[in-house]
Amino acid sequence: MADLPEAVLFACSHNSVRSPMGEALLKHLLGHRIYVDSVGVRPQDVDGFVVEVMDELGIDLSKHRSKSFDDLEDTSYDLIISLSPEAQHKAVDLTRTMACDVEFWNTFDPSLIEGSRETRLQAFRAVRDQLRKRIEERFTLDLKPDR
Repeated sequence: MADLPEAVLFACSHNSVRSPMGEALLKHLLGHRIYVDSVGVRPQDVDGFVVEVMDELGIDLSKHRSKSFDDLEDTSYDLIISLSPEAQHKAVDLTRTMACDVEFWNTFDPSLIEGSRETRLQAFRAVRDQLRKRIEERFTLDLKPDR
């Protein structure tokens, strides 16, 4: 248990796609052990495709409210996981004055994909599944609650 951080912050450019997915997945798997939140450099409303692909896993993101680094009431994080270069720069700046690790998981923004609804959904699913795999590799998931 000592290897688990107590508080994790996911960060991306808009807090509308990647960081809400990361936050929700880690909360789903280890929210009983770790405080998890997410922010964006320039927040926008959560993307409807995110709500849909997370709902496929039984995770409701319909009430997610995007926020910026400036909206954080507390900066007592042990780990910031940045998912875009822009968020990485902001996280590095933020942690110059605090004891916090920063990990850069450069993650594709699926909102850039054009095409049919199914093509776009597949892009969002791919990012969701990539984040879940990365979270499962990074964190000790044998602590997740039994269902």
